[in-house]
Amino acid sequence: MKVDVHAVNFTVDRKLVDFIQERMDKLEKYYDRVVSADVFLKVERTSDKENKAVEIKINVPGDDFLVKKQCKTFEEAVELSAESLERLLVKRKEKIRTHI
Repeated sequence: MKVDVHAVNFTVDRKLVDFIQERMDKLEKYYDRVVSADVFLKVERTSDKENKAVEIKINVPGDDFLVKKQCKTFEEAVELSAESLERLLVKRKEKIRTHI
């Protein structure tokens, strides 16, 4: 799967990009028609400790899924977002299977 990582107002290190790529690749076992993913990493200007925001947009034929999470670390936010996307993709796969 093609994964584009966009860091807003900061530079992202290679280790985080590799982690995101690896986690997004795992989504293909839930739904094999995923075309690409856009991951947006943002640091919110708040006094909260949970100021790392992650938005993941998944492109599948005929639809796009967007998940937003905010946590203390980018890794945690990516993990939570990926879990939400897993549920969405499984639901999508079941919906398509019932229409066939």
